[in-house]
Amino acid sequence: MTMEVRHYFWLSTAAAVLTIALKTIAWWLTGSMGLLSDALESFVNLAAAIFGLAMVTIANAPADAQHPLGHSKAEYFSSGVEGFMIFCAAAAIIWTASQRLFAPQPLESVGLGLAFSIASSFVNLGVAQAMRRASVRFRSIALEGGAKHLMTDVWTSAGVIVGVFLVWLTGQLWLDAVIAIAVGLHILLEGGRLVRASADGLMDAALPDETVAQIEAALQQQAGSGARFVNLRTRRAGAQSFVYLDVLVPPAWTIVQTHDLLDEIERSIRGIVPESQVFTHPEPDRG
Repeated sequence: MTMEVRHYFWLSTAAAVLTIALKTIAWWLTGSMGLLSDALESFVNLAAAIFGLAMVTIANAPADAQHPLGHSKAEYFSSGVEGFMIFCAAAAIIWTASQRLFAPQPLESVGLGLAFSIASSFVNLGVAQAMRRASVRFRSIALEGGAKHLMTDVWTSAGVIVGVFLVWLTGQLWLDAVIAIAVGLHILLEGGRLVRASADGLMDAALPDETVAQIEAALQQQAGSGARFVNLRTRRAGAQSFVYLDVLVPPAWTIVQTHDLLDEIERSIRGIVPESQVFTHPEPDRG
């Protein structure tokens, strides 16, 4: 799986280099601050793709003596750093655009510049869709973060393209700076969402409510065995999930009976939560 996930980050890296070139040409042709802000965001995409590639490689390294549960949490550093880089890009965009707001400049070669920008948007759209599908298949938050970031870039570019067209159509040069500031504020929100998702993972957030409900339903099906199930806990670390459960068994049960039940429970939970590690702890039921 490691190599397949890495391929998507290599794809994202190549797309970032291509879109940087296309958007920079678009800005150079037009002189638009909106298109410049769009180009700056693509530099963030490039840095995020390279960092994501490194973190996915670490996350998929096998467990060792220092990390007996593996390295899967490394993926959360990818989305967290990507969110931070988005903050930096947004601040640069807003600062630069604010200067242009008070000293607007005419736009040139708008039609050709927009053509390059539209081409870059289609590149990002294709890569974002591929990464989104892969994030579901591989249960990768790093791929999910990359896909969301690229889709944000697509919508940002769409807004910039429409805005620059309106500037050209109406002659209202101040709109160009306002559009760039709006772009900066928009990607700030996306950066905040990525940082929050990263923090949730690093703080051992539980699995989604729907998944926990499925696990509880599977345990209910074992209610007739005479055992009781308490203290269910879950957490997710990158592509891997962890489930912890105390199993209260009748004191008269043998070790074999208890072991067989625990094996059945663990198989059932792994069927619900792929790539999971299930830890069951048996206790005599004294209540």
